[in-house]
Amino acid sequence: MAELLAPAGDIEKLKTALHFGADAVYAGGGFSLRADKSMDGDMAEGIRLAHEVGKKLYAAVNIYARDDDFTAIADYIKMLDASGADGIIAADPGIISLARKCAPNLHVHVSTQANTTNSYAAAFWADMGVKRIVAAREMSIENIKRMRDMLPGDVEIESFVHGAMCISYSGRCLLSDYLTGRGSNRGDCAQPCRWEYTITAGGNTPLTIGESDRGSYILNSADMCMIEHLKELKDAGVYSFKIEGRMKTRYYCASAVSAYRAAIDAMEEGRPLPPSALEEVNKHSHRAYSTGFYFGDAKVSYETSRPAQEYDFVGIVLARDGDEYVVEQRGRFKCGEVLETLCAESGNTAKTFTLERMRGGDGEEITDAKLVREKVKIICPVPMREGDMLRRRRV
Repeated sequence: MAELLAPAGDIEKLKTALHFGADAVYAGGGFSLRADKSMDGDMAEGIRLAHEVGKKLYAAVNIYARDDDFTAIADYIKMLDASGADGIIAADPGIISLARKCAPNLHVHVSTQANTTNSYAAAFWADMGVKRIVAAREMSIENIKRMRDMLPGDVEIESFVHGAMCISYSGRCLLSDYLTGRGSNRGDCAQPCRWEYTITAGGNTPLTIGESDRGSYILNSADMCMIEHLKELKDAGVYSFKIEGRMKTRYYCASAVSAYRAAIDAMEEGRPLPPSALEEVNKHSHRAYSTGFYFGDAKVSYETSRPAQEYDFVGIVLARDGDEYVVEQRGRFKCGEVLETLCAESGNTAKTFTLERMRGGDGEEITDAKLVREKVKIICPVPMREGDMLRRRRV
């Protein structure tokens, strides 16, 4: 069975990923490339929550370290090992070597940041005792097949299937460091590849590249979406299907995991891709989609760097109370509006209904949930569970 691996930027996103069907999550602390959205103080709790429902947690320790980092990194790896982490994701050979010494039973996964683009590099890492290779995003399906043939049977391959693509070679980018002083390879990228650029002909006369009067987007890579090609990846030898997005929203996590859960289940059962799964990947924030480098060169999105989003996340289900659902508001919604469900139970997701009645915290009838994170009670004809979500299509 293939593994669905989801991002967990914090405890709430971790719970969401597990609720919507992820088999495993990856999370980062102070030594990951998403340090500003870390689970630094919650890693042990995250591991406990994952194990409680029979799932796994892999901890990203994938910065490129400096000498004065290593004492703290050693303590951190020992904490992860003692807490029962299912593995660490690392790119720096020094960190990998350290982990093998101070936590020899802790599995090491080689991060995509290590630029493993060929079968010989993969075999080298296998000789170093790693248990999983996270393939570089620049690899084609044919490259992955050759990598699988070179590796021992007990070394797994993990590949990204969904989310943002870095314009630089496996994330080896210095733009952020140069323009803002924020180190992209130490977890603090300012994403200057998404900025709008113009050039000038001396003085202040702007020369726009491309057709948009807002600027040009020559560094803006299209997002990846491989939901229609999971069987090809599995046949090539990929075990773990990875969704990008630790810094993205809880709603993005729910929608993406829901889509790929349905797609992987259909693949494993020999069924065609459900149309609802294909529709779902367009219901969360994303840029123009491509298949990355799997079938050739990746694409650049020249139109805009701003992601499109057709739906607003408006509420999350906290509990059921008789015939009503207790919902925490996450975006303003009103009686009379058409809402849509996003449920862990695939048969109940993407169902629409008109919200007819709503009660506030004191039991009073209200028509407008406008207070940030206020708790309201609604009647919904679709069965929902704690952790399910409500959204509204943008007009």
